[in-house]
Amino acid sequence: MSAARTPLAVAALQYCAAGTAEETLATLLPMIDRAAGDGAKLICLPEAATFLAASRGALADEAEPADESPTLDKLCGRAAALGVSLSVGSMFFRAEDGRHVNRQLLIGPDGTVHAEYDKIHMFDANVGDGKSYRESNHFAPGDRMVMAGIDGIQTGLTICYDLRFPHLYRRLAQAGAKILTIPAAFTFNSGRAHWHVLLRARAIETGCFVIAAAQCGTHADGRRTYGHALIVAPWGEIIAEVPTDDGNAAAGANDGIIHASLDPASVDKARAAIPSLATQPDFSG
Repeated sequence: MSAARTPLAVAALQYCAAGTAEETLATLLPMIDRAAGDGAKLICLPEAATFLAASRGALADEAEPADESPTLDKLCGRAAALGVSLSVGSMFFRAEDGRHVNRQLLIGPDGTVHAEYDKIHMFDANVGDGKSYRESNHFAPGDRMVMAGIDGIQTGLTICYDLRFPHLYRRLAQAGAKILTIPAAFTFNSGRAHWHVLLRARAIETGCFVIAAAQCGTHADGRRTYGHALIVAPWGEIIAEVPTDDGNAAAGANDGIIHASLDPASVDKARAAIPSLATQPDFSG
């Protein structure tokens, strides 16, 4: 497919996922409709797009098999009805080994899944919010990077904690990615310290557009997520951000949609100005 030369209209969503998919879809589907009605051709959802369970037991109850997911079927149907591409930031599916997978899905305007990416880097961390995060205890990591074409523009799929591993983004950019999706459910403490600077850094380092849909508010398990969904240009400017009141953690208080038109020529311009991707350092000596 020839390289796209026309801008892509995109939207990124920010909301507070509930403890079940049924509850979350009541918020999410109208937001998708609104984003499409405002002209978006690619609509990006955050990590944990359909639920953040109240407990590990609830996660096991709520997660669906990847090959038989009524929730995914609804999202595919909505994408087809609206004629849009839908980046489902991630869904939690049951894995064969008894754990789960944290999987981003790119649904095309035909309503079929065009690409799948399983989160590679597991969030095992303590960020000072009274919780211990150990994703590796419950999720099986992915083992490959994934790119997909959206209206002729190569797009690299990643999820949340991947953001802290710049080598992945450099590889995606060198393989041809011009857009990076980084859907997240960033904790409030780490987000307040690192979110903006890391997203801008990944855009600057790669000369890519970055789309970072985000969870916000306090969820069923008591965790608080940061919000501040962003779209960042290849030169590092923030071109759209959901206004977020950091003092208000109520569910739904900071929901929002941002839009941008992404011109692939901006990627070419940024990379021509600073051609760092072409540099292959030699550390052998």
